[in-house]
Amino acid sequence: MDEREYLMNFDDIPEIPDYIEEKFRDVLSTYKTYMSRAHVKEEDLQEGLDLIEKAFLFAYKAHRNQKRKNGEMYIVHPIATAEILAELEVDAESLAAALLHDTVEDTAADTEMITEIFGSTMTNLVEGVTKLNQLSSITKEEVQASNVRKMLVAMTKDIRVILIKLADRLHNMRTMQYQTPEKQMEKAKETLDIYVPFAERFGVFKIKGELEDLCLRYLDHDGYYELVGLISAKRSEREAFIAQVVGEIRERIDKYGIKDYDIEGRPKRFYSIWKKMHKKDYDISQIYDMYACRIVVNSVAECYAVLGIVHDMYIPLPGRFKDYIGNPKENGYQSLHTTVKRPGGKTFGETTFEVQIRTYSMHREAEFGIASHWHYKEAEGSESYNEDQYDKRVDWVRQFLEAQKDAEDPKDFLELLKTNVAPGEVFVFTPKGKVVRLPEGSCPIDFAYSIHSGIGNHMHGAKVNNRIVPLSYELKNGDVVEILSSDKIKGPSRDWVKMVKTASARSKINSWFKKEARAENIVEGKDKLEREIEKNGFQPSKLLIPESLKVILSKYNYNTLDDLYAAVGYGSVPVGKLFGRLRDEYIKTLSEEERLQLGYRTTSDGQVVYYSPEDMPEELGKGDQLRTPKPAQKPTAVKKVENSITVEGMDNIAVHLAKCCHPAPGDKIIGYVTQNG
Repeated sequence: MDEREYLMNFDDIPEIPDYIEEKFRDVLSTYKTYMSRAHVKEEDLQEGLDLIEKAFLFAYKAHRNQKRKNGEMYIVHPIATAEILAELEVDAESLAAALLHDTVEDTAADTEMITEIFGSTMTNLVEGVTKLNQLSSITKEEVQASNVRKMLVAMTKDIRVILIKLADRLHNMRTMQYQTPEKQMEKAKETLDIYVPFAERFGVFKIKGELEDLCLRYLDHDGYYELVGLISAKRSEREAFIAQVVGEIRERIDKYGIKDYDIEGRPKRFYSIWKKMHKKDYDISQIYDMYACRIVVNSVAECYAVLGIVHDMYIPLPGRFKDYIGNPKENGYQSLHTTVKRPGGKTFGETTFEVQIRTYSMHREAEFGIASHWHYKEAEGSESYNEDQYDKRVDWVRQFLEAQKDAEDPKDFLELLKTNVAPGEVFVFTPKGKVVRLPEGSCPIDFAYSIHSGIGNHMHGAKVNNRIVPLSYELKNGDVVEILSSDKIKGPSRDWVKMVKTASARSKINSWFKKEARAENIVEGKDKLEREIEKNGFQPSKLLIPESLKVILSKYNYNTLDDLYAAVGYGSVPVGKLFGRLRDEYIKTLSEEERLQLGYRTTSDGQVVYYSPEDMPEELGKGDQLRTPKPAQKPTAVKKVENSITVEGMDNIAVHLAKCCHPAPGDKIIGYVTQNG
């Protein structure tokens, strides 16, 4: 029996070690507990249990001969990923996909097998989490950008992909001590830059906080353990203070007759404290709100009643109250936050701490985020889930992908992702008093497009607080924004793409140029490309040949040359990058002697580099021009140089000094032969 037949034969199951069986049974038990609590029908519960068990058996067989870095059987990782998701009370398909998530990437299993056994939905989930194979000809950044883009596309089809990926990353970070220091730093930085913001964007704070602390352990090892030591040293004092405050608040709430509430106190997470210390250059003694108290009640009315109780008991700090119930965060988070000061007494000195107040449904949303969606869908008679909030989260992914689908540079893509996934927020107002929430750094153009694309496309100015401001003005909390528009304005400016902060505004501006100005874009794009080619000393007719264009169009996913010109025209394809690729394709068509005359060669894996990269100056890219082609000024004036430059013992050579450098007599320089000789 071959491997495929073996994996698909569920009658042939190898003996499973007891400790593996026990770990898996814990996942099943957790799932059964929360689904029973949610009053799921017995037949639906059993169907879910059967699916999870089938996925486990398949994954166990597929990974049976694999070990992790710490020597454990590999199956421990998929089980741990499922265990993390079970703590979020997700559906059976999510748990099954977690168990299967590495089978396609790391074993003989393939997507056809997953589809045949588990169905297309499971295949979409597994494929969404599976990384692309790394090609030797692309950089780490390109691999990272491609993997994230692939995951985002999968999320538009099924948002559960991000839950599985977050759980996968959390377990990997928990076991990162077995990796090399270089890998630890690399994965910690990637996690903090990409996956922590995703956890925040989709409201999964239960995972976000632990990921941040784990990242800190590797990114600032000494700082992390110093902080752990300082906080641990005062553990008994901290626990006594929290118990005192919880007791005081509980006594007062009981007095007011509020029933069925929960209250807990806790220290803030290490990363949160570390971030404040570094942001303000404080030592730990200057961080005054290291403690937080959370109160969970049954209704919104009780939230505000408890807020009044807390403010009556302690001294509220000015400017430290945030009403996220009236104005929820972009990720759906709702709660009342206030920071209060407790006067000193016999036992404790004056102490400041934060209080968070929310309902039980808000608490579930805050801890589990989008995972709540499936819990509510499967639970009969439970509190209704905010479907609009869920749809907004999926729409954000679609809008971001649309805005960035033509982004060529992986650095640009990843940087925009970081600034758009979980930005800080500002709250501004329309002239009629409607609240508009925007990311920090937004300008009036972002505001206009958030209202309607028609307003943005026809705007010519803006007033903020009854005063004319530049369109680049950075909006602040409380600003009243009025957009000045006119039907005489035919469309947005190309420069606006560089000014806006939101992916939505960028997408709408790009859409206008794609649809309304295609003919203009084609002309402008063709002109820009030809000028770029000539500026670099080449002839457009030699670079724009059918063989090269076929490769380039395929690379950029365009059908015609006009499509490519249009993309260059409205700015989604950087002309410098495009020239670099066209030049490289042209160089590949030349003989070795012709390449040598131009100063180029090809490597064994087909890349085009300068002939002697070790001798090239820094400003010429040291052979890296394939990634970032450096403009080379086309010689426009050739002059005789007498005794000023010596080329291999020859004089009277026609030369042109690059404008980027100014060598002095005696300096060693190098030159290269242009296409024009």
